[in-house]
Amino acid sequence: MKYMMTYDMMESMRNTNQWMGATARAFASYPLMAMTANPAMDWLRAWGEVTERTFERMVVKPDWNIPALPNTDGTDMVVTTEVVMKRPFGDLIRFRVGNRPDRTRRVLLVAPMSGHYATLVRKTVVSLLPDCDVFVTDWHNARDIPVSAGKFDIEDSTLYLVDFMRELGSDIHVIAVCQPAPLTLAAVAYLAEEDPSAQPRSMTLIGGPIDPDANPTDVTDFGHSVSMGQLEELMIQRVGFKYKGVGRRVYPGLLQLTSFISMNSELHGKAFRDQIIATAKGEASDHDKHNEFYDEYLAVMDMPAEFYLSTVERVFKNRDIARNDFTVAGRKVDIGKITTVAVKIVEGEKDDISAPGQCLAALDLLTGLPDDKKFAHLEPGAGHYGIFAGGKWRKNIRPLVLEFIDANAGSAPSKPKSNPAKVA
Repeated sequence: MKYMMTYDMMESMRNTNQWMGATARAFASYPLMAMTANPAMDWLRAWGEVTERTFERMVVKPDWNIPALPNTDGTDMVVTTEVVMKRPFGDLIRFRVGNRPDRTRRVLLVAPMSGHYATLVRKTVVSLLPDCDVFVTDWHNARDIPVSAGKFDIEDSTLYLVDFMRELGSDIHVIAVCQPAPLTLAAVAYLAEEDPSAQPRSMTLIGGPIDPDANPTDVTDFGHSVSMGQLEELMIQRVGFKYKGVGRRVYPGLLQLTSFISMNSELHGKAFRDQIIATAKGEASDHDKHNEFYDEYLAVMDMPAEFYLSTVERVFKNRDIARNDFTVAGRKVDIGKITTVAVKIVEGEKDDISAPGQCLAALDLLTGLPDDKKFAHLEPGAGHYGIFAGGKWRKNIRPLVLEFIDANAGSAPSKPKSNPAKVA
């Protein structure tokens, strides 16, 4: 029961703030208040509207909302999601574009499990869909997973990726964004030794901490400054009684969000003040830049405690993957066994989360891969988010990634395994 009360207290505080915002908005919008001009009511309504939306979105998984794509005949092709493989801690989903024939480029986009939902890579999906068949790892919120489903650590996550790649066939091209880059590298190395025919054609690693010590940041410094006992004591709680995962040990999303915001508290504070002013003036809208960004940024998910703790201990502290000493299910994974999968590294010059050099370290580990299958790109002026979404991704990085995929497509792609897809 330890920390269950703390978990429920955080949820109660969130719920109370949402209620206060809704109450203020409703009170200030009461028709009687419009009888006389009262600017205070406009400000109260604006504060209530922004506050209610802010705290409400913290517990809601954002929709993918992928826009329709134009067909050759001028009609729109609706984009839907299908579950290709369903697992307790995450599904493999596919974005199907109307009745469009399958694309020759088949991409598995490995989304981060780092506090936000897989919808964090929504803009990446939107940019790839016109040219590719896109599959995504859709991780589940740990608070909704019953304790009976068991544990989920970085070894389990690696084996999930192995199973997803096997399901999709060897003509797949893998793109891993940020946090899962080390585990994706390990999964391909696992396949290289255990099931070579299931290896992907290419692997693109974007801004991931393959070797966190190659160029330390505040994130890596924090990992070294605290002990595992301190992390477990301070960060880990048990899911409260409101959710299906009651009793499961997690790193709560609300606690993660507090850390995210504290890193740039002044910037976020100014953004919300400006939004309240814009709302009071009638200049805000449901889909303005503020709401588009914070609808995603504030939507957080609980992370399984064993996944968070094993990531800190084995990826950041012990550097198991950087030292090529990572084990999965008792078997040592040798990254040097990768000999045929082309690898491209993408980093951002101004990335302050996974700094330049951390992801590039993967190429030194690929001792069995010929140099003509190793590639790297450093995007000038790009921060962490900019290397997989935004203008720099669309204009500069995406074309390079598609060119890389085409160059390593092979001549005889295998067909995907048949699997009755379910509509998500």
